[in-house]
Amino acid sequence: MSKHIHLVSFLINSPINHTVLSWAQPSDNRLDALADLKLWQELAQTLERGKFDAVFFADTPGVFDRYRDSHEDAVRYGVCWPSLDPVVLLSALAAATRHLGLATTMSTSAYQPWTIVRQLGTIDYLSGGRVGWNIVTGHLRGEHRALGLQQLDHDRRYDRADEYMEICYELWNSIRPDAIVADRSSGIYADPAKVDFIRHRGEFFSCETVGPVPPSPQGRPVLFQAGSSGRGQQFAVSHADVVFSIQPNVPGMKRFMTNLAEAALAAGKPTPGVSFGIQPIVGGTEEEARRKLADLVEKLPIDGCLARLSGTMGVNFEGMDLDQPLAEIETQASQGLMKAFANIEGGKPLTLREVAVRWGLAVGKPQIVGTPEQVADEMERIWRETGCFGYNVTPTVMASSVTDFVDEVVPLLQKKGVYRTEYEGTTLRENLGL
Repeated sequence: MSKHIHLVSFLINSPINHTVLSWAQPSDNRLDALADLKLWQELAQTLERGKFDAVFFADTPGVFDRYRDSHEDAVRYGVCWPSLDPVVLLSALAAATRHLGLATTMSTSAYQPWTIVRQLGTIDYLSGGRVGWNIVTGHLRGEHRALGLQQLDHDRRYDRADEYMEICYELWNSIRPDAIVADRSSGIYADPAKVDFIRHRGEFFSCETVGPVPPSPQGRPVLFQAGSSGRGQQFAVSHADVVFSIQPNVPGMKRFMTNLAEAALAAGKPTPGVSFGIQPIVGGTEEEARRKLADLVEKLPIDGCLARLSGTMGVNFEGMDLDQPLAEIETQASQGLMKAFANIEGGKPLTLREVAVRWGLAVGKPQIVGTPEQVADEMERIWRETGCFGYNVTPTVMASSVTDFVDEVVPLLQKKGVYRTEYEGTTLRENLGL
């Protein structure tokens, strides 16, 4: 367990974060923010005021196109479409903040290793070492179709990603910290003896060059990863500084922690900290908070929810009985996800409709609903009971749910002594205690 709860704000650079049709809420400002960097910068400053470790962007390259074998429902309801580039946005947020970490998802299918090292390394260098990379192997069909790529099988994607990371490490280590001389009198900028030339020829990649960006004060970006399958957890314990996981409840969180620890032990690696996804919904009273949740659920379009669920699980749920238990539906979807969300309430099997609604509300993340005191108490309880590193916190209505959390819940966590009152360092790695 970390010495205090770590918090990361979990967002998407699209009309929604993780709640389908949240952009249609009267008080939501997301549509304005999509075209206004100032609103994004103000949000980042709010998170920094709340001493968050980082802002963390998920990403959906391409479009969700599994449901009905069509993109239309994702487009109709603005389900992560349009999908604006979060990497570009990080530069603007870096300029508006001093301590807040800047993390984004980038797929090993969509980019070459050199490109990721260069793009994220540039922001990391300019921000003084505040960047994190959420490594995904790219499971969405829409991403592969957009890029004209062949989609590999699940385990082969991880085999490819292991080689991908070999190149990234070589590039990050290519330029030694004292390589840059910048001596005006001699005209020598860098010592070539301290800049290694990379010669990589492997099964999937070829790379011959030197590192494109000098190391930042934290050396390289902090690495996040969300592997949940057996092969995914092998990859996570080999590469991740912090593992991100979505589990529907505390028993699921505990099982994940146990499985990850076993995978780390088998690999002879230390167990990385785990940040679990949550969606706080805060009200002046518990009744008010529950009304907020009910209003969000009431407005969810089932086809928009199914477009999101189908895209993530990789299966077209069109024509399937919405009131049939999900566990009884035979699909080629992620078996880990199917098992995690098929039976999550006292052994009662959830129907496809119920799972779709939960997915449309928060991509399966559990809600913590109540007064600021109730939310803070529950966050502390889960942290202590699971021994997790902290939370990836996704908001509902932008930006009011972020502001409410920072102004009303954060001070209570600080008063409890389970959350920082000041940043510990200047880099993301320092503030995460890594």
